[in-house]
Amino acid sequence: MLRHAALAAALLLSIPFLSPDSARAEAPLVKKQAPGFYRAMVGDIEVTALLDGTAKLPMGQFLSGAPKEQVAAALGRHFLEDTHEVSVTAYLVNTGGKLVLIDTGSGGYFGDAPLLVDNLRAAGYRPEQVDEVCITHMHGDHIGGLMTGTARTFPNARLRIDKADTDYWLSDEMMAKAGEQAPAFKVAMEKVRPYAAAGRLATFEGVTQIAPGVTAVPTHGHTPGHAIYRIESKGQTLVLWGDLMHVASVQFEAPRIAISFDTDSPRAIAEREKAFAEAAQKRWMVGAAHISFPGLGRIRAEGNGYAFEPLNYSILKN
Repeated sequence: MLRHAALAAALLLSIPFLSPDSARAEAPLVKKQAPGFYRAMVGDIEVTALLDGTAKLPMGQFLSGAPKEQVAAALGRHFLEDTHEVSVTAYLVNTGGKLVLIDTGSGGYFGDAPLLVDNLRAAGYRPEQVDEVCITHMHGDHIGGLMTGTARTFPNARLRIDKADTDYWLSDEMMAKAGEQAPAFKVAMEKVRPYAAAGRLATFEGVTQIAPGVTAVPTHGHTPGHAIYRIESKGQTLVLWGDLMHVASVQFEAPRIAISFDTDSPRAIAEREKAFAEAAQKRWMVGAAHISFPGLGRIRAEGNGYAFEPLNYSILKN
């Protein structure tokens, strides 16, 4: 017994002494997040937020309708600078009978390399399973992912867009008048026309049911045919706002602050104020493409504006 104790002591003495501050191992920094998807339930409908990436943009400079000092102060209260990372998020809606994708991300149009398809696969789905692709509006960061090279990313899907947006963005006449904005028209044409040529483009006008529990609601202003999508099941509602708002840290508390990307800012402001009031009053869940991922939460009235509360995290155990 004594011999065993002496042997153990000798072994311990042979191990180099490590202070509490000594490194145990060296490893490279990973600098990468886990796959970007997050699920939430709306009654019996499953909604999966899909991250397409982020882009560092001077969002404060794009806002108008308020003194720069007010915008800077609002950003600062949320620990943000004028230039900060902005999420680009799409939402996959599984009704049980249909797979409906709301927006498609930028497809590399700007920001990071496109992540949407990778995150769609990580979430357990394939692009060819998508039945309907619904576009909130035809800006590049919402339609860029429609095409992968020269192929339709979602080959079996019907593409749904408000007719007022296709009439505007697919018009050669409007592009000729657009001046420095002409490249945005070219992107729209490159991404949407292949679906039209394949007989897969289906435009809508007015409030339109896309699938049971999924309804398109026109909110024209940000673009001529901007639309939002209302998801409803078992008395629960989620409204996916697209670009009805952009900068959560500023526009929730001051909804009348506009952004330079609006085609018609007064109409966009009116639609934003209406949507905010309705969601707060009815306690609806909301989601938007550029709220920090996954961009899902609820809003409540606060002062002269609103406050955003992200959804409580859930692992969705049965």
